[in-house]
Amino acid sequence: MTTQSVGILGTGSYVPAQEITNEDLAPGLGVTPEWIVRKTQIETRRYAAPHEATSDLAIRAAVEALDQAGLTADQLDYLIVPSTTGDAPLPPTSCLVQAALGARRAACFDINIACSGFVYGLAIAQGLVAARPGAHALVVAADVWSRFIDPTDRATTVLLADAAGAAVVGPVPSGYGIVETDLLGHGDQAPLLVIEAGGSRRPASERTVAEVGHVLRMRGREVTEFVLGNVPPSIKEVLARAGVRPDEVTHFVPHQANGVLLGKLAEQSGLDNAVTHRTIERYGNSGCASLPVTLDDANRAGALGDGDLVLLAGFGGGMAVGTCLLRWCPTGGTATR
Repeated sequence: MTTQSVGILGTGSYVPAQEITNEDLAPGLGVTPEWIVRKTQIETRRYAAPHEATSDLAIRAAVEALDQAGLTADQLDYLIVPSTTGDAPLPPTSCLVQAALGARRAACFDINIACSGFVYGLAIAQGLVAARPGAHALVVAADVWSRFIDPTDRATTVLLADAAGAAVVGPVPSGYGIVETDLLGHGDQAPLLVIEAGGSRRPASERTVAEVGHVLRMRGREVTEFVLGNVPPSIKEVLARAGVRPDEVTHFVPHQANGVLLGKLAEQSGLDNAVTHRTIERYGNSGCASLPVTLDDANRAGALGDGDLVLLAGFGGGMAVGTCLLRWCPTGGTATR
């Protein structure tokens, strides 16, 4: 039996126009702009305009990815939207994106596994495309975290931002595409990142609003310990299964959680020879969108070469980890490997 190789055919991203600087945030948090840079390495981040919801950002990124892949929306078979901050509990945000794009024959669904969402979406898309040769999927991860932060909470406000990033997934020549994936859940550590109210356990009420229960709360030090304790082993597992040494990885594209953390993560994962791609200085931490935004940034800059090994690492709320190794196939062009 021949297994279809599946990879990324095109990428896209969208970051809102409104730029929020450290000078804008520092006074309300009782810190200095320099403190924010020292703790996070973030200089600026982007917030959605009042009229923009998660689906609006997702649509913009999706259009870019489809254009680069040379596909129209009505050629999509699957539309997957990872997000923790959907437009509403119902309808699914993916259905809104589908309608706006005109992806009339695409099966669509949301997934909520926070900052690991893009890698989980890629893994699902790979399985769907491999099972149906010739099919195409769009994974578009989007979050509007600016609507879910407490502006007095320095642990989250200095980090979080809004954006969307997308990838078209489809058949690629043999030797290219997704090589290995590792997906892990650690629900026992779920309390490290929570939005306490707004669901079926604590539905919205005057009390939950008064208690500021509809914003993200994070136990930052413990989250860092979780990441450094769980992501490097997942990376090593993926590379071992693929028969790839860490020094053979050309590009490392992690979730843009915190600039200081990214340096430690690359070092502890043995990825000293890889280029660690970063957009956190400009765009902050946009949740599940940050990884595909950074991947698109590297792709459009021409940094990803034909046949390069590209390692993706998502991690965060749940708590969860998603790691994916790809052999890069040139997007919008011709593979030569």
